[in-house]
Amino acid sequence: MSETASKALGAPAASPDAGRWKALVFIALAQLMVVLDATIVNIALPSAQQDLGISDGNRQWVVTAYALAFGGLLLFGGRIADLWGRKKAFVVGLGGFAVASALGGAATNEAMMFGARALQGVFGALLAPAALSLLAVMFTDAKERAKAFGIYGAIAGGGGAVGLILGGFLTEYLDWRWTFFVNIPFAIVAAAGAYFVIREPEGGRNRSPLDIPGVILSTLGLVALVYGFTRAESEGWSDSVTVGMFVASAVLLATFVIVESRVKAPLLPLRVITERNRGGVYLSLGLAIIAMFGLFLFLTYYLQIVKGYSPVKTGFAFLPMIVGMITGSTQIGTRLMTRVAPRLLMGPGFLVAALGMLLLTRLEIGSSYAALLLPAMLLLGLGMGTAFMPAMSLSTQGVEPRDAGVASAMVNTSQQVGGAIGTALLNTIAASATTAYVADHIAGATSRSQQQLVQLEAMVQGYTSAIWFAVGILVVAAAIALTFVNAGRPGSTTVTGSGSGEGVADEVQIPVVAH
Repeated sequence: MSETASKALGAPAASPDAGRWKALVFIALAQLMVVLDATIVNIALPSAQQDLGISDGNRQWVVTAYALAFGGLLLFGGRIADLWGRKKAFVVGLGGFAVASALGGAATNEAMMFGARALQGVFGALLAPAALSLLAVMFTDAKERAKAFGIYGAIAGGGGAVGLILGGFLTEYLDWRWTFFVNIPFAIVAAAGAYFVIREPEGGRNRSPLDIPGVILSTLGLVALVYGFTRAESEGWSDSVTVGMFVASAVLLATFVIVESRVKAPLLPLRVITERNRGGVYLSLGLAIIAMFGLFLFLTYYLQIVKGYSPVKTGFAFLPMIVGMITGSTQIGTRLMTRVAPRLLMGPGFLVAALGMLLLTRLEIGSSYAALLLPAMLLLGLGMGTAFMPAMSLSTQGVEPRDAGVASAMVNTSQQVGGAIGTALLNTIAASATTAYVADHIAGATSRSQQQLVQLEAMVQGYTSAIWFAVGILVVAAAIALTFVNAGRPGSTTVTGSGSGEGVADEVQIPVVAH
């Protein structure tokens, strides 16, 4: 076995840090803050728009400014974490996120709000990969790793729904500004805890000089890709700027791959993504996020507009999904992770989620929450929680310590890009189906009440049309997980080569992994 492979497979592993479980609390708290922020601001957006005088045309920038900075800088943030050390990057990221959140809560005009959101994205791009890579280097025992990633996976999956509840409470009973201010205590506690508790293993830094061309190409390429999908949602797929962004993104990212294959110290070593298990995880996870992000949006609108739920009631309506995710991740995933191969959790997990999504294709205006929405959400949560947990663990498993930051950044990048694609793609499908339904049925509606009924029916028809696509996307994610991911369960001893020439194991099947 090569020296590189020995390192990647964790042959001589240092004894685990005694404070690792305390550290997990603060890492999980920081992850919860980042995930909450993705949905909590959406609930507050209408109130913030009115207070700050943001036009309808510009309001998307409250979400887009964050998404562009976060998605575009993730790989750079992961590389900085490898260079500085994950603990330092983690604490700096938390501090910056808290300052940016304070600016957002104190915003007096739209420019200040957009700037604060972009700044949140910048520090989020430093914080998120540092958090995941800290877990990767601190938890090396297979059973402990399963538990740690089970908790992390539950938060990553369920935090968005918790954000809907918290956002509803803060907006309805306090003020929209508290959806920003609430991040400050989260960040202070997590940063203080991390500073005193986290002991990062020695020798895992990547001190190679920064790959500046790689940073520029990846950042511009990812920003163009995310903005292209965001613009497609509002301006349409045939819009000249939208098409231009997709073309520019393709050229920039293709050039980035060529550059990375030739430079001495690449920003993203291609060995990280060409190893089939990690490649399969990034791809299947990105597809699953496409399906889930669109669904969150549709269900929020369905419950508030069609069913007339308040923001708080809407948030609580998502509780079964949170319960399902926590159960799937911490009970099913964690207990089975060391007994079965990851693909046997990821593939069936995505299929169970697809079954829950399939139930939602039966949505109608008068659908019963208890009879349809509740079981569908439970299945979605169980399936995604079960799949997320091994996916998060496998995304950094077998990677060399010096690459842990960029490997973690790739997980976040696949999620961020998946979220942008899901929102734009499924929204476009829903809007087209809604428009077609109205055109076919509005002529027969003579009274105002009949016209309103047609509008609501059209909206639901749009949602169900898009949800059918989401079902298909989850089935494809399951197929990719079952086909690409061939790592065996942790605890056995068989190891097969990656075939990439890098010496990194394709099947990582030993109890102590990397780091």
